Amino acid sequence: MHVLVVHDYGPLGKVLLERLRETSLQVSPLLVSNPDNADLSALEHWIPEDTDLIVNALWLADPEAAERDPEGTHKAAFSLPVAIAEFARDRRIALFQLSSCYVFDGRKQSGYLASNPGQPMNQLGGWQWECEQALRTLMPRHIILRTGWSLGRFIRKVQANAAVTEVLSLPGRCVGQPVSVRDLARVITAVIQQLDCGAEVWGTFQYAGAEEISLYELGLAIAGLPQISEDLHVVDDMPPWGALEPPNTTLNCTKIRNTFGIKQFPWRSGLVGELETLKNEAVRAEAGAPAT
Repeated sequence: MHVLVVHDYGPLGKVLLERLRETSLQVSPLLVSNPDNADLSALEHWIPEDTDLIVNALWLADPEAAERDPEGTHKAAFSLPVAIAEFARDRRIALFQLSSCYVFDGRKQSGYLASNPGQPMNQLGGWQWECEQALRTLMPRHIILRTGWSLGRFIRKVQANAAVTEVLSLPGRCVGQPVSVRDLARVITAVIQQLDCGAEVWGTFQYAGAEEISLYELGLAIAGLPQISEDLHVVDDMPPWGALEPPNTTLNCTKIRNTFGIKQFPWRSGLVGELETLKNEAVRAEAGAPAT
């Protein structure tokens, strides 16, 4: 199977490519450095003719960034993947697309099932839900994988606040499950390998790290990491950006376990590794090196 990985300069693309290259798969990277300005009419020049599966590894899991750039979010979360899907459908190429827990509004009292309809409450979730629906209409051979919180996003948030203030407000009322880059790459690779073995299993799946936790408790866990200022105090309070966070983003991951045998890994075991991944990403960014 020839797998084309669409990625940006973020850490997921690098980690996923490294992991896929350890398998017997034929793997090609497609760097989209700026999805906002991507020429969607040039897909035939980007995608090799013998591609069997396109993996869109542009992982959008930050609703704050989406609110700051609604036009760019629309392009990256909807226009680009739909254009790829239309191209793939016409050439009988399968598609693996990432989505997130932000397609839900958080009013459900228990974990969301993969079959639950989206009811987004922010820009990011809105365009991801529209994208999901479009992909289901356009092509039968697709995998949509909804993820939990980006662990790296909240590590960055804690680091940034520790550099400028001694107090960080995080809402204890918001509950969900983080997922690290390396764990997500593990899951994506496992699914692709089974598709390569002939598994004709398509549809919507969900994955997040084991153990539900509030954002306040997550902040406390991150604040205890090495390289985080010991003077930082995490408090249970609602920050301005908290309005973008659904109260419940817990994902039921039974379907991906029953279909592909993929078990949830504890997100806590990936904390130190995620911190190291972000450190390496910062070094590459400073050196101006691509993430391929």
